[in-house]
Amino acid sequence: MSANQPQQPVEKIVHQGLRLDHDEDRGRFSLWHGSTYVGFIGYHREDDVVTIQHTIVNEEFGRRGYARALVTLVLDRLANEGVKIVPECSYVQDYLRRYPEYQGMVVKG
Repeated sequence: MSANQPQQPVEKIVHQGLRLDHDEDRGRFSLWHGSTYVGFIGYHREDDVVTIQHTIVNEEFGRRGYARALVTLVLDRLANEGVKIVPECSYVQDYLRRYPEYQGMVVKG
């Protein structure tokens, strides 16, 4: 590529047909690809603080970006609700290091 050509933007991999379901009674956000169950995030909510306990994605969907999509959808939803998070889940902790725009949601202390 020559210095005179504009650089193409990097495209993010986006999964089409994803649906996030919320089962408040079980403390879960479940991810579906069409009619296929992909995985879930388990959490505990106390007032305006959500403790994210674990992220589980079915093995057949591993290493294909579904866990990242699940965490993104959940964090975006929680951000829209104005809640804070406590990331106990190691995957979410790693995600927050890669995507610092969500750091403002993390409970400090």
